[in-house]
Amino acid sequence: MAVPPLIGDANGQYRVQVVGNCGAGKSTTGKQLAALLGVPFISLDTLFWKPGWQQSTNDEMRERLERALAEAPHGWVVDGNYTRRVGPIVDDSSTDTIWLDPPLVLYLPRLVLRTILRMLRLQEPCSPGCPEMLSEVLFSKESIVWWCITHHRPVRERERARMAKIGLGIGSNVAGRKMRRIGGWGGELRAWLDDVKRMLQYL
Repeated sequence: MAVPPLIGDANGQYRVQVVGNCGAGKSTTGKQLAALLGVPFISLDTLFWKPGWQQSTNDEMRERLERALAEAPHGWVVDGNYTRRVGPIVDDSSTDTIWLDPPLVLYLPRLVLRTILRMLRLQEPCSPGCPEMLSEVLFSKESIVWWCITHHRPVRERERARMAKIGLGIGSNVAGRKMRRIGGWGGELRAWLDDVKRMLQYL
């Protein structure tokens, strides 16, 4: 029997975590998926960053996340992986984990364009009150572009290790497995979203 594009729980609800490197398309995909499912979209970046690029403490972040999840009892889509700061709250409660793993040469130019648009105030920042600054983008070690380049491999290794534990399609027994990898140049992601749409038509 083919595994559906989303597994969900016994009550037909979906709690989906979308993970991957910064710029890989988590927010865009997460918002699309949340709209399809009719559930809230929760951005961990927005919960973490306070105005002026001030970081939330781990306790503050955990409190905001727990409140956001509690306000979405019928399902949610969360983008990002802040397990190091908030623990396995999202990991343990999600019914599905979607790992976006496109080639770096595909999504790095998109990230650069997004960053430029944010600097020009033509696109919303990742969190209210956190504008992109040219000096930080070009010269800071915290530059989102530099972060994207240097974390492509570590994020891939981290998620590959998770796939080995909870990934679908490994072995014949899918019980307890809920993670799928979506790579490629965009066609695989579009096909998966189309599968989700078709699945929802029959629910």
